[in-house]
Amino acid sequence: MQWLELCIQTCSAGIELVGERLTVLGYDSFIVDDQAEFETFLEQNKQYWDYVDQGLQKKMEGLSQIRLYLEDNAQAMETVRHLQDELQLLRRQNPGKDLGTLEIRISNLQDEDWENNWKQYYQPIPIGKRLVVVPQWLDPNQDPDRLPIRLDPGMIFGTGAHASTQMCMMALEETIHGGETVLDLGSGSGILSITALVLGAASAIGVDIDPKAEDIARENAAFNGIGADRFNAVTGDVIADQAMMERLAGQYDIVLANIVADVIIPLSSIVPRFLKPEGVFICSGILDRRLEDVRQALHAAGLWEVSVRTLEDWCQITCKIRQGG
Repeated sequence: MQWLELCIQTCSAGIELVGERLTVLGYDSFIVDDQAEFETFLEQNKQYWDYVDQGLQKKMEGLSQIRLYLEDNAQAMETVRHLQDELQLLRRQNPGKDLGTLEIRISNLQDEDWENNWKQYYQPIPIGKRLVVVPQWLDPNQDPDRLPIRLDPGMIFGTGAHASTQMCMMALEETIHGGETVLDLGSGSGILSITALVLGAASAIGVDIDPKAEDIARENAAFNGIGADRFNAVTGDVIADQAMMERLAGQYDIVLANIVADVIIPLSSIVPRFLKPEGVFICSGILDRRLEDVRQALHAAGLWEVSVRTLEDWCQITCKIRQGG
């Protein structure tokens, strides 16, 4: 089936009025792309600021539009003309209101454009000396010299493409010798837990504040032949939820946190409770300008870095509990 994508060019001040008129006309599903709305979202979610994609920010610059989709049939262009008339009527009914140009830009799409074309952008990613992240629909045995980590990268953050994730995987290559127990805080897709298990860890628990991550991580584990006897995923906030901390009580060989600096800093004081005396804390998602802030928090918690890795603008720290004074 073929579709038409209609992009109505408006402005931030006009988004609400245009959206209301589309709803009145019976369009109950449309997408808003607006720079001002995007910037408001970022301002209200500063704890995730480190992960804002600069390419996405650039793409949103000056953008205010509403997208909707029509089946490309004999009536489609008549529908478009009617919509154009309604938008001009909206302008006349709101004199003095800035609604933008209200131009409608039309593009042709097919079903497969929506469902499968995104897959072409995901190819195997070699990481470190022994690992390769492979989209689950591709042959995992393309490179016999590397251990495949199979994922569905269309689901949630944690595809192996980000520098912070790659550095954690490299650190796990260096740290896993076989039989380790792992606690993965902010586990997302489960990529780091799965990596640890593929490298030879005995068991892993993934914790994420997003309830959707729980099923996704389990599904990704299954792609790699890892069952519930070795991997478990749970939902919760390990910083704020005392019950969650008690639920996870125990000492682990490795604790992982691939999050952001503003979460790692308060997390630092909690991590030693989960580590064995010789255990290792691997944290990443730290912009280079925040490295010293994180270091200070780790030192205050009695953790001392064994190594610091950098890639692009990001840093990863491997540390242990400091022994002695």
